[in-house]
Amino acid sequence: MTLVSWTNKQFSLKESINYQSGSVVSKEILKSSSGNITLFAFDKNQGLSEHQAPFNAFVLILEGKAEVTVEGVKNYLKEGEMILMPANKTHALKAPQKFKMLLIMIRSESQ
Repeated sequence: MTLVSWTNKQFSLKESINYQSGSVVSKEILKSSSGNITLFAFDKNQGLSEHQAPFNAFVLILEGKAEVTVEGVKNYLKEGEMILMPANKTHALKAPQKFKMLLIMIRSESQ
């Protein structure tokens, strides 16, 4: 689904992305110089290794449960919960079970 096909249409975030065995699947909804919005589906035991990003990143869990580590602190989120991963701070994600999330990245004011 392209950005044009998302415009002015009602859709389900959870149903807009599917799991793939042994993988992390992503689907970009919006990309601009000020930020990005991306859907992710993580299969059990998959993840994103520790890294930093030049954007404030908000993670909203759409389905399942996730382990989100920010600056060495582990957080356990479930469906409907959200966390901020600040710009230029280390973070990582792990899937103790399958989960889907919406990632909203916004360029920080200092950039």
